[in-house]
Amino acid sequence: MRGDRVEIVVDAGDTTRTYEITATRIGRRVEVTIGRGVVEVTEVTRSGTAVRTARFMASRVLALVEHPAVDRLPRNGDDDGPDPAT
Repeated sequence: MRGDRVEIVVDAGDTTRTYEITATRIGRRVEVTIGRGVVEVTEVTRSGTAVRTARFMASRVLALVEHPAVDRLPRNGDDDGPDPAT
């Protein structure tokens, strides 16, 4: 979903570096894959085609924070969602 964002903090020896991958268009999402010592963050289209990919060594990743897109409130403001009592 547009607005999805992932922040990656990486150990760069004597300092840290922060990278950010964001879903830039409507219908795109950000996927995170971890395996075989590699963290891969990919911006993907609706059809599953990778647009951008960032790869990091898992041993160097200090933090990986996923920020989901914020849903917008309904226009009339009446419906806040399902009733928690039911």
